[in-house]
Amino acid sequence: MMRLALTAKRLREKVVLVGLGLLFSGCAMLGPDYTPVAPDAPPEWHGELSGGLTAEQVDAAALSRWWTVLNDPLLESLETEAVQGNLSLKEAHGRVREARALRGISRTGLFPRLDGTAAATRIRASENSGTGGEKELYAAGFDAGWELDIFGGVRRKVEAADADLAASQESLRDVLVSLTAEVGLNYVEVRTYQARLATAGENLKDQQQTYDLNKSRYDAGLIDELAVQQSLYNLERTRSQIPPLEIGLAAAMNRLAVLLGEKPGSLETKLASPAPVPAAPVSVAVGVPADALRRRPDIRRAERELAAQTARIGAATADLYPKFRLAGSIGLESLTADKLPEWASRVYRVGPAVSWNIFDAGAIRRNIEVQNARQEQALVRYQAAVLRALAEVENSLVAFVKEQDHRHALTRAAEAAAMAKRTALDLYQAGLVDFTDVLDAQRSLLAAEDELVQSTGAVTAGLVRLYKALGGGWVAEDSTPESAKD
Repeated sequence: MMRLALTAKRLREKVVLVGLGLLFSGCAMLGPDYTPVAPDAPPEWHGELSGGLTAEQVDAAALSRWWTVLNDPLLESLETEAVQGNLSLKEAHGRVREARALRGISRTGLFPRLDGTAAATRIRASENSGTGGEKELYAAGFDAGWELDIFGGVRRKVEAADADLAASQESLRDVLVSLTAEVGLNYVEVRTYQARLATAGENLKDQQQTYDLNKSRYDAGLIDELAVQQSLYNLERTRSQIPPLEIGLAAAMNRLAVLLGEKPGSLETKLASPAPVPAAPVSVAVGVPADALRRRPDIRRAERELAAQTARIGAATADLYPKFRLAGSIGLESLTADKLPEWASRVYRVGPAVSWNIFDAGAIRRNIEVQNARQEQALVRYQAAVLRALAEVENSLVAFVKEQDHRHALTRAAEAAAMAKRTALDLYQAGLVDFTDVLDAQRSLLAAEDELVQSTGAVTAGLVRLYKALGGGWVAEDSTPESAKD
C-alpha cells in the first residue's frame, strides 16, 4: 500500500509539472505580431481601355484558363501537356514538398521527445584504484525531455515555417502563370512563322511568274537583259528570306517542346500543318488594379515571405530569455540479465532544468538586428513587387491597344501595296512604265504583307502577356497540387 501511495504522489507531482508547462507555454509570444499588408493599388488603370478592353470584373475561372478564349483546340491540348510534363513545374512541386516537411520538423519542437535505450556492459575496475574485479551491467529504459515554450520561440519558428510553406505554394502558382504564358507565346510564334513562310511563298510564286515572263520577252527580243536580271534579283532576294524564317520556326517548335518536357523536334509532326494565328476576342475584361494585385502569385509570395521574416524576429528575441525544460528517465538496471525485469531493478530521475545564456558578446542581440533588417528588406521587396506588377499590366494594356492600331494601318497598307503591284505590272506589260516600278511594287507588297502577319501575331501575343500580367493561369479554389496539400 505504501508503495502505491508513493507512486500516486509522484504521479501527481508529474501532472503538476506538466500542467505548469502547459500554462507557461500558453504565454504571449515575444516579437512583433504580423499584420497583413495590402498592396497600394490605384482606383483604375492609367492606360486607356480601348481596342476591346473593358474595366468589367474579371471572371476568375475564365482567367485561370485564359487560353480557351483563343478557340484553338491544339493550344488547349499543349497547355494541358505542359502542366503535366514541364520540368520547372515539377521542381516547384518538389520545393513545396520540401517546405511542408520543414514545417513538420519545426512543429516537433512543441512536443516532448522520447528515446528508448538498452545496453549490456562489461566493466573492469583498476587494481591500483579499486578491487580490480570485473562485473557486468545490464540496463534498459526511456529518456524523455520537453522544452517549455514559455517565450514563444518555438511557436514563432512554426509560424515562420507556415508562411514559408505558403510562399512556396505561391511560387508554384507563379511558375504556372509563367509556364502557361510561355506556351501560348511560343505557339503564337510558331503560327506566325508559318504564316510568314506562306506569305513569302505566295510572293515567291508571283515573282517567279514575273521572271518567267521577262525571260520569255527577252528571248523574243522585246526587252533588254537588265529587266531579266532585275526580276531574277528580286526573286532570289525573296527566296533568301525563307531559310531564316524556317530557322525561327524550328527554334520556336523546340522551345515549345522543352516547355512540355519533351525532346526538341518531337512536336514537328503535331505542328506540321500550318494554321492561322489565333485571333484575340472582341472584348477583354481586365477589372481594376486591386483585383489584379491580389491575384498575382508573385505579390502573394512576397507577402508570405514578409510574414515569415516577421516571425523570425520573435524566434531570435526568445533567445534572450532562459529556456525551461522538463527532463526525466525511467528504466531498469541490474548486474545480471535474469534480474533485469524485477521491480527492484527500477531506476528513474525526473525534474525541471533551466539554461540561460549569460554572456555571448552581443551575438543574440546582433541576430535580432539581422532579423529586423531582413524584415525591412522583405517589406521593400513586397513594395517593389507591387510596382513591377502595376508597370507590367500598364505596359501590356498599352501594347495590346497600340498593336491593334498598328495592325489596322498595316492592313490598309497591304491592300494598297497589292493594288499598286497589279497596276504597275499592267502598266509595264503595256509599255507605259519601267520595270523598276514593278520591282518596287513587289518588294513593297512582300514587306507590307510580312509586317501585317507579324503584327497579327503580336496582337495575340500581347493578349497573352496581358493575361499573364493579370495573374492568369491558376485556379484560386482547389488549385493546390496534391504535393502541396497538408
